[in-house]
Amino acid sequence: MALRPQPPGGRDIFEILVREHADMLAAYLRGAVRDAADVDDLFQETMVIAWRRLADYDRERPFGPWLRGIAKNLVLAHYRKSARAPKWCTPEVLDALDRRFEVLSHQAGDSFRERVGVLVTCIEKLSERLRGVVELVYGRGMSYAQAAEVVDEREDAVRQRVQRARRQLLECLQSAGVV
Repeated sequence: MALRPQPPGGRDIFEILVREHADMLAAYLRGAVRDAADVDDLFQETMVIAWRRLADYDRERPFGPWLRGIAKNLVLAHYRKSARAPKWCTPEVLDALDRRFEVLSHQAGDSFRERVGVLVTCIEKLSERLRGVVELVYGRGMSYAQAAEVVDEREDAVRQRVQRARRQLLECLQSAGVV
């Protein structure tokens, strides 16, 4: 594929936009794809395509949704190729995930990185039992059944613990004004 001519200052603009949106893109991809290696590959591929198509980017529009649009198409193609798409991974679900990220980007004040910092602080406030299952399910991408094996408990008990942790995290984020 031939590279299109880049706009004047394109490289500098791209580097700034990537720095500003890299964490958001990684989080979006982690929300759509469980395997960490696949997330890394899709992140890199998104950036390459964004760089190649930078001349097509309309500077009057936000960069984040444009970047997530590229990522969404890559995620859908990834699942089509691998024939192991989870039932929940549909264009509509990815659009809903994108809308949630868009809401976050419009909240006043904090950057995405600062919001993640607040989330980390909230996670640290969880009890050790809740924090442990959150790490297994969300940090390591385990299913509830796999996490239940690790902590030697029933799957439904782990599921309830994760739900309790999510409620506490939501309350913490709301009290911090992040959500």
